[in-house]
Amino acid sequence: MLNILCALARALLNAFRSRRDLVFETLALRQQLGVLQRSVKRPRLRNADRAFWVLMSRWWGRWSASLLIVEPATVTKGHRAGFRR
Repeated sequence: MLNILCALARALLNAFRSRRDLVFETLALRQQLGVLQRSVKRPRLRNADRAFWVLMSRWWGRWSASLLIVEPATVTKGHRAGFRR
């Protein structure tokens, strides 16, 4: 129940975020998807990826909140474990 209330509160706060923040967050998520879609088993950040994050750190104050790169299977695995408990 608490998780649902937290999710609703986050959704309400996101409605009041600036368009600039939303655009930067979308850019960050798309870059992370690009890294994950590389055909190697464990993708490494390239120099271009690092340069992207350097620019994001200068233009967007909330860049570090989006810097977690995980595989979707890892998130799903964690959710399933939580539901089993």
